[in-house]
Amino acid sequence: MLAGLLLVTAISGSAAYWVLRKSLPVVSGTKTVPSLSGTAVAVRDKNGVPHIKAGSLKDLYTAQGYVTAQDRMFQMDLSRRQASGQLSEVIGEKTVEKDRYFRTLGLRRAAEASYELYSSEAKQVLQWYADGVNAYLRDAEKKNSLPIEFLMVGYKPKKWTPVDSLTIGKYMAFDLGGHWEGQAFRHYLLQNFPKDNALDLFPSYPKGGAEIIEIASKAKVDIKSSLAKAVIPNEFNGSNDWVVAGTKTKSGLPYLADDPHLGLSTPSIWYESHLKAPGMNVSGVIFAGVPGIIVGRNTQIAWGVTNVGPDVQDLYIEKRNADHPDEFLFEGKWEKAKIITENIKVKDQKTLPYKVTITRHGPIMSEFAYDKQKNTALSMRWTALEPSTELQAVLMFNKAKNWNEFKKALTYFHTPAQNFVFASKDGTIAYRANGLIPIRKEKYASVPVPGWEKKYEWKGYIPWDKLPTAVNPKEGFIATANNKVIGDDYPYHITDSWAQPYREQRIKDVLSAKEKLSIKDMQKLQFDRKNLQAEEMLPILLTHLKTADLGTNGRKAVKLLKDWNHEDDKNLAAPLLFNLWMQEVSDVLFEKKIDEKMMPLFDGKAQVVDELIRHAAEGKEGPWIKEAGGLDEAATISFSRTVKQVEKLQGENPDKWKWGTYHTLPFDHPLSAIKPLNLLFNPKETPMGGSRVTVGAAGWDSFTGKVNHGAAWRTVVDLADLTKTYNVVGPGQSGHVLSKWYDNQIEDWTSGRYHVTETNESSFKNGEKLVLKPGK
Repeated sequence: MLAGLLLVTAISGSAAYWVLRKSLPVVSGTKTVPSLSGTAVAVRDKNGVPHIKAGSLKDLYTAQGYVTAQDRMFQMDLSRRQASGQLSEVIGEKTVEKDRYFRTLGLRRAAEASYELYSSEAKQVLQWYADGVNAYLRDAEKKNSLPIEFLMVGYKPKKWTPVDSLTIGKYMAFDLGGHWEGQAFRHYLLQNFPKDNALDLFPSYPKGGAEIIEIASKAKVDIKSSLAKAVIPNEFNGSNDWVVAGTKTKSGLPYLADDPHLGLSTPSIWYESHLKAPGMNVSGVIFAGVPGIIVGRNTQIAWGVTNVGPDVQDLYIEKRNADHPDEFLFEGKWEKAKIITENIKVKDQKTLPYKVTITRHGPIMSEFAYDKQKNTALSMRWTALEPSTELQAVLMFNKAKNWNEFKKALTYFHTPAQNFVFASKDGTIAYRANGLIPIRKEKYASVPVPGWEKKYEWKGYIPWDKLPTAVNPKEGFIATANNKVIGDDYPYHITDSWAQPYREQRIKDVLSAKEKLSIKDMQKLQFDRKNLQAEEMLPILLTHLKTADLGTNGRKAVKLLKDWNHEDDKNLAAPLLFNLWMQEVSDVLFEKKIDEKMMPLFDGKAQVVDELIRHAAEGKEGPWIKEAGGLDEAATISFSRTVKQVEKLQGENPDKWKWGTYHTLPFDHPLSAIKPLNLLFNPKETPMGGSRVTVGAAGWDSFTGKVNHGAAWRTVVDLADLTKTYNVVGPGQSGHVLSKWYDNQIEDWTSGRYHVTETNESSFKNGEKLVLKPGK
């Protein structure tokens, strides 16, 4: 019996391995791509970066589509399905609620509307790219060599379309868009807590003052029933970027560094490529499924992005006609809403009928959660649901030669609003917060506003020439990290919910400290582990600890924190204690008071808690601190709970406590939630330093400690030599588990190292060369 079982296992294993091997992309030799007009070549260097060269832009983008699909087809298909609300068609009823949400939002509808705005040239690029993807699909289906994930899930991908690429772009606007959930959460506070308690958790007092607070308090919209199942992007989505003038660099020309912070997964959200054709030579990264290069450099310039995080989403409380549910009140008259059929196909089940209601402001968000109240509803207005032309801007970035050309391209980039940093070989460094940011007739109120009154409408956007901009500042550098980018005298509202200031302050400290900076300094700073939140908060919290109540390990833990250098080192105990302590402070303040289903909507919670602690330390304890027994009691209880949690996680001996034992990086694959597929697709977990507030960002799941957020792409550019850049993509370039480029960059990513991507052909002449030829 044992021999028989071993034989069956061996045969099954061999068959599975054979199927996996068969689906490996062909990266050398010759392939026929019918839509090509001439020959294109893709040479993958030792890090799996494809250097794609063609004799025309048509063939270049066709080849880009083909090559990207080779490495990332399952990811591309999953991305378009998630953004379009079409996961249930291939996965089943488990994803119905997610599909319902994205159908309600209408990212795909917005992409379809956007397509009509694009120039004929941009539409051609989208089609050429789609032709390349579809050439790969036809070839893979013919040879039964689609990625193994399609076989496991049990479906084949549909034909790729230009709108699919634009839909993925709209999803990135969703991932980086902002703050409607905060409005909903604050409405919930006003409905369920005394006014003083509610306002204590606002980022600032609503500009609308007493009137809007009164309206929000009386409007009976059940936020818990309506929005508790909404899909909320990670609140720490953001980035670091900076540029340094040549006067401060060892090369004498500018440096640029960029590391966008998004979810960490296998494969990476980013795909590194080098594209070369007559009139264009550009290298950097793009989202798999989209043509061009969104962050990178060409032969004259380099650019990077961070998220501005402006208030571009408003929730409106709508008055519904009880007798005609598709009518909503505006200025004393009932307006008929637009009803769109969005039936949801579900694997192995009947298609679910579903309709989306769209008012003058946008989709009714409360209906996806079956909240069919007769008299009220919540709708959302959001810039990303309007037609926009970001890809047009990206294609222009790729060819821009100077700041004026790059700035002109920004006129096409509307959403998500981004902080762009720029550097060029002529020595220019520049910054711009760019995108559509609404101007409201009434001041921004931090809560949902009445949809039936004209005075709460938008009246346009911040004028393009008034958006925050800086060129060649006297400081010799520009740095952004999702921080406040304007002074108090700026005449327009951007947001009240900026990121915590610690990353940006650390970047400025380091860039200011040296007269001349090196490329190594830039790389070291991108991986920097200095925790300025600990530097600020520990002196406050430790002062308020009642140490007599802590026990032996508690007092040892206090000493560990007092002796700490505030580096979030994976081998130290202090980062574990501090970061878990800050989580416990929040729990002590809010648990058993704020419904746990509402906590994901608590936009900017970390900033709010920081402020509560600061105010209490200044003798101005707010109601939440007071109700927790004061700062002494809150600090002591939360610290005691932290020590007990660490003991439970890592034992009774403080000498063995380590941040990296808890704070590990799995780079989860989308199918890893299905056990035991995690053993096949997930790379080995790696202990990780850093935290949410360090420049070297490493956010984590608060329940498991697993690192799930950070800069999957880091790049450093010296404008003195644009033939090479210093990059890392975690975990690697390929989405195929047997590829040598699947997870080969994890060690570099987790230790702060880089590979060099060179654009001189001599540097990658010995790479894996794939020749793509036209033909049938």
